[in-house]
Amino acid sequence: MSLTLALYQPDIPQNAGTMLRACACLGVEAAIIGPSGFPTTDSAFRRAGMDYLNQVTIARHVSFDAFQTWRSACAAAGEPRRLVLLSTRATMSYVACNYRSDDILLVGRESSGVPDDVFEAADLAVKIPMRPQARSLNVAVAAAIVTSEALRQLGAL
Repeated sequence: MSLTLALYQPDIPQNAGTMLRACACLGVEAAIIGPSGFPTTDSAFRRAGMDYLNQVTIARHVSFDAFQTWRSACAAAGEPRRLVLLSTRATMSYVACNYRSDDILLVGRESSGVPDDVFEAADLAVKIPMRPQARSLNVAVAAAIVTSEALRQLGAL
């Protein structure tokens, strides 16, 4: 079991491909939680993911409910997975979080983040502090920043 980056209903294939490439390069597993705004086949990610896609483990879940059922099964098997949501609505800075090697870092849709029920289902929510006039970072950039901090804390870099 290792750190996982989960993409909630991704809607921009280039960003998803970029995040999957980062997972491959950093040794992080990936999960895609559907439905997505585009086909989530490997060929849909080829442009941004390039030839790295065969180096990343990608779990695909048809819905958030299916993802939660999978998490429940992990917990029942004695392998709970904490869900850490990256969100501009969070109050905790991502650097204040003590990451665990089995955490799932969840990013929302580029266009709208995550709905309230997904926000509430997270065990923890973190944000990247930004200048007050800034609305948000690109989701792939945010994922890379937080994933890198988690890996730094875990001594994996």
